[in-house]
Amino acid sequence: MFKILGTERYWEWFSDQNLKIQCLINTRLERIIQYGHFGEARHLSRRLSELKWKNGLRLYFSISIDSDSKTIIILYGGTKKTQKSDIKKAITLMMELLKEEK
Repeated sequence: MFKILGTERYWEWFSDQNLKIQCLINTRLERIIQYGHFGEARHLSRRLSELKWKNGLRLYFSISIDSDSKTIIILYGGTKKTQKSDIKKAITLMMELLKEEK
């Protein structure tokens, strides 16, 4: 259903997380890939959305839809506590990706 890619900044953030958090993220992303089930998520803007966990974990992503496939680009991750600055970082990363597409 979906292909998932991550930015370099996301993978840096991900590698700093403990194993439990990494497993939570990987399990959720696997459900999206296999079933298209996002769980608790919300749109922040036209091109930016977030995946949410009850423990405060957040992943910021954008969806690119081509005629052949749907690709989720994980931009950045964070927590409820750092949400404002994390969203700014995700927006910056999204804008950089959009410039590269042109």
